[in-house]
Amino acid sequence: MKSGTYFHFKQFSVRHDRCAMKVGTDAVLLAAWVDVSTAQRILDIGTGSGVIALILAQRAPDSTIIECVEIEKESADQAAENFRSSPWSSRLAVHHLAIQQYFPSIQFDLITTNPPYFNRSLEPPDKRRHEVRHTSTLTYDDLMSAVVRLLTMNGRFNLILPYKEAKLFSDVASQHGLFCNRRYHFRTRIEKPIERTMLEFSRRPKATDEGEVLLYESGSEWSSSYRNLISDFYIKS
Repeated sequence: MKSGTYFHFKQFSVRHDRCAMKVGTDAVLLAAWVDVSTAQRILDIGTGSGVIALILAQRAPDSTIIECVEIEKESADQAAENFRSSPWSSRLAVHHLAIQQYFPSIQFDLITTNPPYFNRSLEPPDKRRHEVRHTSTLTYDDLMSAVVRLLTMNGRFNLILPYKEAKLFSDVASQHGLFCNRRYHFRTRIEKPIERTMLEFSRRPKATDEGEVLLYESGSEWSSSYRNLISDFYIKS
């Protein structure tokens, strides 16, 4: 629920007025969809306001630590503020730098990102929005190189992309030795085309779990698939 400069969830609030990208459906979908059951060390790339990391902190085991990387300074500062005011402040940290410059002493068993995906579209005049929305600052190859470097041998990498970009990204991931183990599509209504795809990759090939999340069953009524995902987070659910 939006309230002034905040977006309020059931267990925490996110301030996003200084962030280049605001809290949106993509981030909440991904964070609610990711399997956190065995995660002990999580990395969120391009955390923005920190909303994905906060939802993961709510869902993950109490012992799980979550590190975040954010290239845009005001977003990184605001994410840090959101973390400090959350119930999970001791488990969350944000680093203001590009993922290409992040060399921690540990690897992660779960990596998430809601990445830049505009490749050839008109670039926005706002430099901050350009940094977080366009692949000129984080190409798919750069992202995959970082993921392969930072992911444990048994780790999993999750992200959300528009449908067409997801197909392209899967090819890039395979070139870096990662296999798609889970793929769920998202559309607003059954008669509408697929808008987003959530993907999970690992180093080990196995049968892909495929499914779909539908936003509206009819009219403005949320579908059961969507409600089951977000009911622990959105206040109106």
